[in-house]
Amino acid sequence: MKKKVVVGLSGGVDSSVTAYLLKEQGYEVIGLFMKNWHDDSVTISDECPWLEDSNDALIVADKLGIPFQTVDLSVEYKERIVDYMFNEYEKGRTPNPDVLCNREIKFDVFLKIALGLGADYVATGHYCRKGTIKNSDGTETYQLLAGADTNKDQSYFLCQLSQEQLAKTLFPIGELTKPEVRKIAADNDLVTADKKDSQGLCFIGKVRLPEFLQQKLKPKKGLIVEVPANANYYVSDTENFTNKIDELKHHSEKIAYSKNGGKIVGEHSGAHFFTIGQRKGLDVGGTKEPLFVIDTDVNENVIYTGQGKSHPGLLRKTLFVNEKELHWVREDLALKVDGIITVMARIRYRQPLQKATLYRVNAGLYVDFDEKQSAITEGQFVAWYIEDELIGSGVIS
Repeated sequence: MKKKVVVGLSGGVDSSVTAYLLKEQGYEVIGLFMKNWHDDSVTISDECPWLEDSNDALIVADKLGIPFQTVDLSVEYKERIVDYMFNEYEKGRTPNPDVLCNREIKFDVFLKIALGLGADYVATGHYCRKGTIKNSDGTETYQLLAGADTNKDQSYFLCQLSQEQLAKTLFPIGELTKPEVRKIAADNDLVTADKKDSQGLCFIGKVRLPEFLQQKLKPKKGLIVEVPANANYYVSDTENFTNKIDELKHHSEKIAYSKNGGKIVGEHSGAHFFTIGQRKGLDVGGTKEPLFVIDTDVNENVIYTGQGKSHPGLLRKTLFVNEKELHWVREDLALKVDGIITVMARIRYRQPLQKATLYRVNAGLYVDFDEKQSAITEGQFVAWYIEDELIGSGVIS
């Protein structure tokens, strides 16, 4: 009897080829398109990209001769993604909707719908791979591995998946490169072969985030303050500490800036619209080097900026992940309190992996990089790897 797989057909080339490969491999394939947005109170754009995408998904399903239907997940999407995003931005944190979409929608709500249809697996068009370790007691441990195409590896976006979710998931294009995927689509006359990759909010489509946020978070004028690179409240690397954990705590803490420690150089429309490392949208000229946001204070509604990419306020060596926001894909490799391990880590998608050491404490986990990192941002995800396997992640505090 054929194994049944539900593919999340998004109307893009990656999910189209995913469905094609699974059918070729002898699976019984069903295509499901997720409709995640139709809230007119928050306009996404003048266009309706999901209509075009759902139509392309239908054409692909018809070409492949597989059943197809649309599922409306807009209620869950609003509650779990959009409301969470607004709340995070309001607090001055910068969430990652793509990671949340995968954790909350595609591999939770969508997965449950698929299993309810009698599916053995769900499959997605992510550029990552799944490994299986056979344990001596007969159980299996699943690995989340980087995609073979290092330029497209999307394992970071799946950094919050669990063993239970991986057990029911397939990644058919994980061993392929993007050009190979497009060639398979073209060779099989799939309408999505030359379709551009989607840009914008995860599973919604074209949207400019500032405008999206401004429909719920009201503009509020505040000051832009430039902090000089030689400000005396930068943390010194040569301080004496009684132990390593004290040092890590010290270096992971954000610097407490004040308006008196810099120069007022302009105004903004709301600190919650800006994020650390941001350069665009400040509209402040006359500086030798471009201004970058080095901190935001949503309570005082102040943005702190510094000149140039190498401004000390942008650079930090250590970050902290709270116990409640710590996640292990490989639970068998989870650090115990006082445990230490050397890993490779990244704090954003497409960032080259960086050498780091993890230190587990009662309250959570310190990630201590060998080299200082630019624009470590609260609310974003840090993910850590051993070789090409993503073993855990957490929300940056």
